[in-house]
Amino acid sequence: MQVHLMDGTYELFRAYYGAPAAKGPDGREVGATRGLLRSLWSFLKTGAVTHAAIAFDHVIESFRNDLFTGYKTGEGMDPELYAQFALAERTAYALGLVVWPMIEFEADDALATGAYLYRDAPGVEKVLICSPDKDMAQCVRGKKVVMYDRHKDLEIDENGVHEKFGVAPSSIVDWLALVGDTADGIPGVPKWGTKSASTLLAVYGSVDNIPDQPAQWSVKVRGADALAISLRHHRQDAKLYRKLATLREDVPLQERLDDLAWRGARRKELEALCQEVGETAWLQRVTIWAE
Repeated sequence: MQVHLMDGTYELFRAYYGAPAAKGPDGREVGATRGLLRSLWSFLKTGAVTHAAIAFDHVIESFRNDLFTGYKTGEGMDPELYAQFALAERTAYALGLVVWPMIEFEADDALATGAYLYRDAPGVEKVLICSPDKDMAQCVRGKKVVMYDRHKDLEIDENGVHEKFGVAPSSIVDWLALVGDTADGIPGVPKWGTKSASTLLAVYGSVDNIPDQPAQWSVKVRGADALAISLRHHRQDAKLYRKLATLREDVPLQERLDDLAWRGARRKELEALCQEVGETAWLQRVTIWAE
């Protein structure tokens, strides 16, 4: 069997910026919810999904905000998007999915924990982390745990991580610490870019193993002196950034693998949701029910 672990927050954002705006019967903006409903159903009805869960950032802030004040927050988010977070979780549940709403942790932590928990379970051939987020590359294991962009039908296995980032999955958090991640508010180490980080980490594996003196580097990198000085001055920062980028594998998920079996939509919940967002006509397209 294959296990699909989906990034619900990414899916909602994609729907919000990709689907047309729409008002529900009560006047609320529900365009993203309608887009998510249609997108998830089109994926589930194919028959490719037998076991699945979807994780959401129930709130934007997490324990990482206590570690670093510059970490991402919900500041500046469109209120009409934020107002649909709860609707999005209800949508996924109504479609029959196991839903993981994260508060202390982030959705990415839930996906990382799920990949860790289920990858070696009996009968599991592959775990597909349905997210294009580069953070998830650290979870890839051979061809057993892969990143999957379902909208592009594109898988990235361990070789794909090497090709895309120039480093092994085990070095992704160090790569992010050096390069930074603007989406998460991680600034990275000044002067370091993707090429310099990939070149050094391909040899040394982690930031801790990169020598202070560039004369000791076994590979040549353009601007080595400036890079080395910057790293010496920001090693403690880099350690913090690596901690921020490291996904947790100890989120207290309660579901066993069998609990992730997808059997169809939940009729009562889906009918109520479609009534609420003005999609009663679309509801007739649903033909796979859990009951």
